[in-house]
Amino acid sequence: MSDLIRRRPILSAIAALLVLFVVISSFPIIPETQQAVVVRFGKPVRILNRYEAGRPIGAQGAGISWRLPFAEQMVWIDKRVQDVDMQRQQVLSTDQRRLEVDAFARYRIVDPLLMYIRARNEQQLRDQLRPILGSEVRNELGRIEFASLLTPERQGIMDSVRTSLNRIARQYGAEIIDVRIKKTDLPDGTPLQSAYDRMRTARLQEARSIRAQGAKQAQIIRAEADAEAARTYAASFGKDAGFYDFYRAMQSYQTTFVGDGQDKTAPTTVVLSPQNDYLKEFSGRSR
Repeated sequence: MSDLIRRRPILSAIAALLVLFVVISSFPIIPETQQAVVVRFGKPVRILNRYEAGRPIGAQGAGISWRLPFAEQMVWIDKRVQDVDMQRQQVLSTDQRRLEVDAFARYRIVDPLLMYIRARNEQQLRDQLRPILGSEVRNELGRIEFASLLTPERQGIMDSVRTSLNRIARQYGAEIIDVRIKKTDLPDGTPLQSAYDRMRTARLQEARSIRAQGAKQAQIIRAEADAEAARTYAASFGKDAGFYDFYRAMQSYQTTFVGDGQDKTAPTTVVLSPQNDYLKEFSGRSR
């Protein structure tokens, strides 16, 4: 053997490398985050490090395994949560508004054998789920009004989409964990401007209603205050007519000679005789 190696070193090196390759390929290392379907001549024979609900990633199953070199192949499938984006599309709501919707779903492959049989690999699975997600989102949003997307009802809509999508994803060995809408917009152009005009008109109507209600309350409060003041004046007149006359005269003087502070025009000049009854409070009652 040593003589053969010395005579044919290149051939010996190639043979050694081939043996090393066979040995290494016969004992693959299964990562913690991956599960593998072992395929022998195109037929799946066993699953390595299979996902199990409730068992944390990195538990039993990962590590060194074995396979028949050249006869068996490894199809790697991710155990972690993955996502698929829906193609942006238009949806018509029940109130006849066209919406530009962009959504995504998060899923995990729970049956690698079924996934391999139905989709072969993860990319094809993603390509299968994308149009189904778009169809389910379009169907669910087509049953509601646009305003419902701005309320807590939106969570119930997404749960319905997840349930419907999960029934189909199970046929591919996947489990839908969550569905979310990333963005919902009105199309650019006339629909968007019309929606803006409607929203502006609604807010102006609401503002007018609030101002009218405020004016109504102010009138009620002012009327109640005037009535209370009238009762107070009547009570004071009944107790002391002289003081009532004096108080009313002071109010009249202030309004006539000083003003209420809101009129910015020049003061008015009043010429009266000192004996005028209107000025009797200036001269005193004793005079």
